[in-house]
Amino acid sequence: MLAPQPMKASDHPAIRRLSESLGRHAEPELWGTEECQVVIKNPAGELLGWALAHWWEPADPVAPAGYYLAGIEVARRHRQRGVARSLTEARLAWIAQRASTAWCVVNAQNAASLALHRTLGFEEVARAPQLGTVVFSGGSGVLLSKEVVFSRGKAQGQD
Repeated sequence: MLAPQPMKASDHPAIRRLSESLGRHAEPELWGTEECQVVIKNPAGELLGWALAHWWEPADPVAPAGYYLAGIEVARRHRQRGVARSLTEARLAWIAQRASTAWCVVNAQNAASLALHRTLGFEEVARAPQLGTVVFSGGSGVLLSKEVVFSRGKAQGQD
């Protein structure tokens, strides 16, 4: 599998195109500089997927402040090939350099994302129609967490 690499400003147009192809509206030029921002490209430089992780304080009685896997998009024709897993593992390593717990909010209807997170050791904490500022239309959201090995050096997730 191709390795994730840091996102660059030159990746922004491809990220916007990928997002639009999925019916979404990512605006990478608005993302902060204190985030984990990674991409995976094929050898020809084509963007296969991107992902974020960051500190989030949702001001929510259920979802605590912490480091969250924040966003991920993978081109349709490259799904089920390990791209999302590689992007998620890179974000978990980044979080493990900062905290002992990684958090994630997933739409309860997103079976593929829930399955991926479970294989990576995430456990369900709660379900709600809204978690922080994220409102789940037509369903509920799932708050997931995973303990990671906190290390200022090389980080690894606990399984």
